[in-house]
Amino acid sequence: MRPAQKPKVVLIFGTRPEAIKLAPLALALKTDQRLDCRVWVTGQHRQMLDQVLQVFGFSPDIDLNLMQPNQTLGGLTSRAVAALDQCLATEHPQLILVQGDTTTVFCAALAAFYHQIPVGHVEAGLRTNNLKSPWPEEANRVLTSRLTSLHFAPTETAKQNLMREGVDETKIFVTGNTVIDALFWVRNKLNANPDASKHMVDRLRVPATFADRFLVNSAVARNQVVSAAAGSSPGERDFFNRSRHSPLILVTGHRRESFGRGFEDICRAIRELAQLHSEVGVIYPVHLNPQVQHAVHTILGGHPRIQLVEPLGYEVFVWLMDRSFFILSDSGGVQEEAPSLGKPVLVMRDTTERPEGIASGTCRLVGTNPELILREARLLLTSESEYRRRSALKNPYGDGRATHRIVEACVRFLCDGKKGKRINDLRCPPDYVRNLKKNNRIG
Repeated sequence: MRPAQKPKVVLIFGTRPEAIKLAPLALALKTDQRLDCRVWVTGQHRQMLDQVLQVFGFSPDIDLNLMQPNQTLGGLTSRAVAALDQCLATEHPQLILVQGDTTTVFCAALAAFYHQIPVGHVEAGLRTNNLKSPWPEEANRVLTSRLTSLHFAPTETAKQNLMREGVDETKIFVTGNTVIDALFWVRNKLNANPDASKHMVDRLRVPATFADRFLVNSAVARNQVVSAAAGSSPGERDFFNRSRHSPLILVTGHRRESFGRGFEDICRAIRELAQLHSEVGVIYPVHLNPQVQHAVHTILGGHPRIQLVEPLGYEVFVWLMDRSFFILSDSGGVQEEAPSLGKPVLVMRDTTERPEGIASGTCRLVGTNPELILREARLLLTSESEYRRRSALKNPYGDGRATHRIVEACVRFLCDGKKGKRINDLRCPPDYVRNLKKNNRIG
């Protein structure tokens, strides 16, 4: 008699943020004997996606390679739905998992709906309630929720958003965000390598004078904090005092709604900040979008203490976050990750679908207003008490256990028939929690 076939679960993603947040889940599902896991990628972000796959050490089972030069959202959507339709018709998975709010997410959910295949949505329930901001992400996630069977909400706020839209509470699982799992995985990998700092500096390819002042010194300060204090308040004071003489500010920015005047104002604020504070160094991995490239290089290019570098692999980016003084960003992922490293975030957006960080104080909205950006950045640079207060706040986005909770929910949905099981009953094994606490110093 032939053994029963294991349920097939397919993870579908196409961009760098999706890959980062689904990588821990892919690694866990690939080794889980109860399920048959496959990974499909659309290649919506080609180069940046491949970098993440390399860091986490796995390859897709199917690569649709859909990216085209100067692709439009309409063109990508039509190609993605058609390609995924063919794959689903051939492979017949019992569940697909998607993450976030990209065009790939919506297309995968729509194609699965046409095949009557259940969808599990990781990071479900984020909302700004403004279809124009962020655009088109808000529409993508709202539409995906209507097609989803399992909603993996990262926070209680996200769960409440879904319930207000009429989603059955028994289909919502509050898991935390998998980006914290990915962050801890990479940080542990870096900390285990005594030569990691040298390798990371080499990859950045910045002038030696900048590296010696802003990267090497911050790495030494950070390592001394970890070895001496492991996150205690004396350690935080040590990092502040050692870094304040050459603080490194990490910048990321790529949102479509800021194209044009918004990006120009952001760049002018950064340049003025560097001019007002001669002790500051800025490093900005510049997104490949031509509209971002033009504004950033025109306004920020040529300044010796502002380094414009190519988009970074995830390992290098985690290393930079860990050594930065604070972060200026419009990235949703950074809003979630940075608080786990004790880094305040100034969010260069007018709205955010992650209100938990704003409410807890780990993040602060500054939009693209240059005066507000300057005021908030200078406050962190000059006020030790404010910096220490915001660095010590608890991360509201998770504890590094989201992957386990999602895997168990999927298994029960597919194998046990307990589709109404509440996530609070999906408890992590004691040895799993002990190892997590040991490696990541979580509470």
